[in-house]
Amino acid sequence: MSDLAIQLHWQRATPVLKPGSYSNAHVVQYNDQYDVAVDSAPDWGGDPDNTNPEQALASALSSCHMMTFLALCSKAGWPVASYHDYAVAHLGKNPRGQMSVTRIDLHPVVRFDTGFDVSEAELEQMQDRAHRYCFIANSLADSVEINIL
Repeated sequence: MSDLAIQLHWQRATPVLKPGSYSNAHVVQYNDQYDVAVDSAPDWGGDPDNTNPEQALASALSSCHMMTFLALCSKAGWPVASYHDYAVAHLGKNPRGQMSVTRIDLHPVVRFDTGFDVSEAELEQMQDRAHRYCFIANSLADSVEINIL
C-alpha cells in the first residue's frame, strides 16, 4: 500500500517559547509544491484567514467521501454532473473529557445529467455505501453524519 506524506514547517518568531506568547501558525506543504497556511482554530487564538487542522480533517473526509461516491456512481452508470459539499467539523469534549472533533457533518448536493433521476432512498443508499467504503471515514470513529440536501 501507499505511504502518503506532507511536510510541515514551523519557526518560532518570539525570543522564547512561553505559554500564550508564541504563534502556532505554520505551513503544510503537499507534493513539494502546494503550501497551505495553517494555524489553530480561531477559538484557540488562530488566524481565521488560515485553515486549521479541524478544517483539514473535514476537508479530507469530504474529499474522500466524494471520490468514493463518484467511483460507485460510475460503476452503477449514474451520470453525476456535479457534486457540492458543505462539511462542518464540530469541536467539543469526547466521552473521556478530552477536546476533540466530536462529529463531522457532510451536506452533499448531487446533480445528475438532464433526464436521469434516482429516488431519495437510492441516493441515501449510495451515500451510505460511499461512507462505508471511504478510507478516511474508516479511519475515524462513528462521528460522521451525512445530511443529503
